Amino acid sequence: MLQEIIKKVKNKERITQDEALKLYDLELLELGELAGSIREEKFGKKSYFNINRHINPTNICKDTCKFCAYSATRKNPNPYAMSEQEIVNIAKEAYSKGAKEVHIVSAHNPEVGLDWYVKSFAKVKEALPDIHIKALTAAEINFLSEEYNKSYEEIIDLMISNGVDSMPGGGAEIFDEEVRDRICKGKVSSKNWLKIHEIWHSRGKMSNATMLFGHIESRANRIDHMNRLRELQDKTGGFNAFIPLVYQRENNYLKVEKFLSANEILKTYAIARIFLDNFPHIKAYWATSTINLALLAQEFGCDDLDGTIQKESIQSAAGANSANGMDLEEFVGLIKNSGFIPVERDSLYNELKVW
Repeated sequence: MLQEIIKKVKNKERITQDEALKLYDLELLELGELAGSIREEKFGKKSYFNINRHINPTNICKDTCKFCAYSATRKNPNPYAMSEQEIVNIAKEAYSKGAKEVHIVSAHNPEVGLDWYVKSFAKVKEALPDIHIKALTAAEINFLSEEYNKSYEEIIDLMISNGVDSMPGGGAEIFDEEVRDRICKGKVSSKNWLKIHEIWHSRGKMSNATMLFGHIESRANRIDHMNRLRELQDKTGGFNAFIPLVYQRENNYLKVEKFLSANEILKTYAIARIFLDNFPHIKAYWATSTINLALLAQEFGCDDLDGTIQKESIQSAAGANSANGMDLEEFVGLIKNSGFIPVERDSLYNELKVW
């Protein structure tokens, strides 16, 4: 059975969900070789990154996801909401340091109003016309739709008219509804997460897709999640990258006793590269995997590391070592030392500079 699956992969035939699940039985290095050959054919030794800044404007949230350490309603005792001018000032500072993208993601704050969410984008774009704004997850869009009695289409059109260029992939977590019911009850449903991205793509815009793994989900849940993304990508072609996010264990209410091994994480990256044959890029987001494992993941099918970040609050609240981002020269040096070619990209994967 495994040899037949390997043969299909080498012949560039699409594999099924059951076959993808079976790939977990392969030895790690053999699986890595399969995924690595796909990655190398697509990108050679290039490893992509961007110079970006994460901005998290508020941590006040009406939802209570069990895995979250960022929300002020749970483990974080310091609630805050930035002013529009604070958001603009942070973007300006980031731009002065070379950032090409601001990644703006917040909690679901019912106190600040719809204008606070969308007008800050317009003000950033007015101040910095060249900067790429990646903002509002499908979970945030669902929250705004419910809170202000607007359709998804209306919220999305407001985003676009106020300067949002692309959507991040957050809020996907795991699509299996039983798992969602346990880890993020009340958040956007899997069906609506996919619907929101489909509407976004219909506007001629690109987005990313994530998967939070390493908590209470099964391997089959992960493959099911990827399959739903693959089906939508067949339909729209609107996803830039798939980003498997490694669950962060600190300061939250999700009681996970056994955490993933590096072996399991790398296998999941590799299977994603093989199974998601219609996704251009697979990102090892170093903020959740650690920089060392993200670099190793470049040998297991991944071709992207995200970016310098500059500052990040959501993953670091749960224990990730990403609060102050990564120095550009150090980042480039680490990629080179790993045997790959650092390629600075824009948010849509146009190559800007080969380091």
